[in-house]
Amino acid sequence: MNKKMKHLAATESIDQLDANKWGLVNAQERLNLLYKIRKNLAKYADELAYCDSNMKNSRLGEDLYSHSFSKSATVFPFATAVSSCIDLYKSLIKGKILQPINIKEVEDNLYDIHVFPKSIKDKIIYFGRKDYIRVKGNPQRIDPLNKSPEIIAILGAGNYSSSLEIIKAIFLENAAVIHKPHPINYETDKVWIKVLEPLIEIGALSFCEPNDGQALTQDKRLSKIYFTGGAKTAEAIMDSTNTPLISECGGNNPCIIVPGDRLWTKKEIKHQALQIVTIAKLNGGAICGRPQTIITSKNWPQREEFLNAIRDAIKNDTPATGTYYPNSDQVKEDFHKNYPNAEIIKPENDSYKSSDFMLITNVNENDFCITKEAFCQIMDEISLNTTATAEEFLPKAVDFCNTKLHGTLTSCILIDETTKKANREILEKAITNMKYGSVTVNIMSVLTFFNPYLTWGGNEDKDKVVSGHGNFGNLLNYENVEKSIIYDKFVSPGHLLNINKTSMDKLYGYMANYSINPSWNNLFKMLATTVIGKLKKKDF
Repeated sequence: MNKKMKHLAATESIDQLDANKWGLVNAQERLNLLYKIRKNLAKYADELAYCDSNMKNSRLGEDLYSHSFSKSATVFPFATAVSSCIDLYKSLIKGKILQPINIKEVEDNLYDIHVFPKSIKDKIIYFGRKDYIRVKGNPQRIDPLNKSPEIIAILGAGNYSSSLEIIKAIFLENAAVIHKPHPINYETDKVWIKVLEPLIEIGALSFCEPNDGQALTQDKRLSKIYFTGGAKTAEAIMDSTNTPLISECGGNNPCIIVPGDRLWTKKEIKHQALQIVTIAKLNGGAICGRPQTIITSKNWPQREEFLNAIRDAIKNDTPATGTYYPNSDQVKEDFHKNYPNAEIIKPENDSYKSSDFMLITNVNENDFCITKEAFCQIMDEISLNTTATAEEFLPKAVDFCNTKLHGTLTSCILIDETTKKANREILEKAITNMKYGSVTVNIMSVLTFFNPYLTWGGNEDKDKVVSGHGNFGNLLNYENVEKSIIYDKFVSPGHLLNINKTSMDKLYGYMANYSINPSWNNLFKMLATTVIGKLKKKDF
């Protein structure tokens, strides 16, 4: 085997890189590399999926992660980033960087830049959705080819084995990269080496042994370190080196339920419960952007009906998934000690030992669960003592999130169209005041992570790390991005609702296929499966 085509010790892995050589590679050559990578993705997608599902199911001791789910989880985010970079470099070859849809000044020195969806296919897939980045100061951007070449070390996450930060660092930051995988994703990372061989051969990428992180982060040749993981580890890295750390460390993400000016229909309540629970269960709850704390008004007349819909969605209306992430058992034990009367909900008639879901309702503002990230199948609910109006509730919910909840990563606001229209200024003020790296309206906030046009990271500028410093992404390369914002319809056909295992499995497969080959044929297969799947009855 070529020495470069394997994981190396930290010093040796950096020796393989030539950042200056990468800096001289022109836009056309980079575009050719992106196409080669996408071709390799098609070749190795099933091998990536096998390694990912095998790791998770082996840790569980039961088969809860399908091949299609793992194919989508590993391939879709990465291929989406590759395809977006292909669009970017096509524009650079033509001599003009990709343009946003529009730019508007929302306050003095504060701008919302509408970045997505722009292409016809994206407008079809994400119909009704609008994605923005919010920038402080006059919007400025830097062509990635004009950025100074540098070396970035990426310390991979444990909860997903899709190394999309590699693409973002190399093609958006003009950096050569060393990637060190999380130990549980070592086998999948070996496949990524084969996928990314074109970048390895040109000296833009190397791979480090999973247990050599300390030596890697202390190497003086690094310009930056990208890290996804726990805040304590991030602080330890910062204490051990002067190299700037860009970190994403999760948090307790809120889902704010705005009481309606009108009653929500039963169908709307069920839709929102399914949307929340589908994401809360995704990957066994090991998702940095999952909703953990649901915030309601104590005086909302539909609060109990909504919570019952959440219970039904967990137990009866969505399939079981397994909690596999390291130390999750200890986390669940800690939560249960603090809440011995918490509801332990067992989906699919308690058919799986790893699928228990803990729901804690009516907690207090300073409770244990408010100050902790669960990162597994646990959700809590707090009801604020406000009138059931957007005017009074939403500002207090924002203040609670900013002052009480653990972290600043991402947040979600659910508000029906009637109430949104009548309270537009109140909603916009809430979005502005939310001290979070992303704010989404009527769509789960984890979707921010999957869009390379947006940024992903906390909203912190202090020394103490909670959700992390800096952010990843930003395809259009704007400076001084404060947060990302997504607006969607209250009940959108594009919302991810896992109500039929067979259909969802097909959808995961078609999502992966479309991300690798964004053809009209693959698009129609994906959309048809989405529509048909929501018409089918549950099969679990």
